[in-house]
Amino acid sequence: MSPEETRVFKGLDAQRLVVLFCAGWALLSYPLLALGDHDLTVWGLPMLPVVVFGVWLALIVAAAWVLERPAD
Repeated sequence: MSPEETRVFKGLDAQRLVVLFCAGWALLSYPLLALGDHDLTVWGLPMLPVVVFGVWLALIVAAAWVLERPAD
């Protein structure tokens, strides 16, 4: 593996990815998703799918930010 490939598995980047995984697991678990399960709509869309896809998008953006930053 090249040095750029192994950089992901060492140090602060690996810790940030573990935190992102735990945050995603917690945010997409039942108790927190139940908070968005109401008859409300956002731009005509039900609240639950908006919350699920919003959290998913935020996790993808955060992971991309962690992985694409230049090495310290």
